[in-house]
Amino acid sequence: MTLRQKALAVHFLTATGAVWAMLAMLAAIEGKWALMFLWLVVAFIVDGIDGPLARKYEVKTNAGEFDGVLLDTIVDYLTYIFIPAFAMFSSGLFQGWTAWVVIIVITFTSALYMADTRMKTKDNSFSGFPACWNMVAIVVFALNPNFWVILALIIVLAIAMFTPLKFIHPVRTERWRTVSLPMAFAWTFFAGWAAWVDFDPQSWAQWGLVVTSIYLMSAGILQQAFPAKSAQ
Repeated sequence: MTLRQKALAVHFLTATGAVWAMLAMLAAIEGKWALMFLWLVVAFIVDGIDGPLARKYEVKTNAGEFDGVLLDTIVDYLTYIFIPAFAMFSSGLFQGWTAWVVIIVITFTSALYMADTRMKTKDNSFSGFPACWNMVAIVVFALNPNFWVILALIIVLAIAMFTPLKFIHPVRTERWRTVSLPMAFAWTFFAGWAAWVDFDPQSWAQWGLVVTSIYLMSAGILQQAFPAKSAQ
């Protein structure tokens, strides 16, 4: 394959995310939550692969007629935000008006965040919670806490999107990447496992999700609290 063909193939790979999103949505409409999350995990894996490949094959130079950033943003909004919000709204996790609060807060604030030009930091982390509602949703489905706890968590994270708190990108944030990348792989494994066993409360997958989620959510904030010596 030529370099251009490889660059085009990366765009095509990214675009498959829209297919996984549609399959996830169809499963969600039928109330097949475990299947929905399995498709979202596939989309999550693709999202983790296409970025490094895009940089390796220099897609902006070799296949610049397609805007890879825009394509990735469209797919991310579907798989990270829109479908997880629909799932939390339709699954019965919330009661009455709280379900409407959840779906409005998530979709509205996340649309603003995705368009925020300040969302990336100099070290390739995210400034503010990066609207990873797919990760939040699968942990919520696995643990099934009280709906008031979920509502409070969602409101706190929605506010956190517009704060200077840092959240790592496990692939692109270099600091602690030797830990962050395996943690991201482990989270993906536990997410797939939890969905595969239909969120069985006896499964160890839920505890793996908790541990890896805590690390991925807190690592960037810890890096801010304890900056590298060269950054001091």
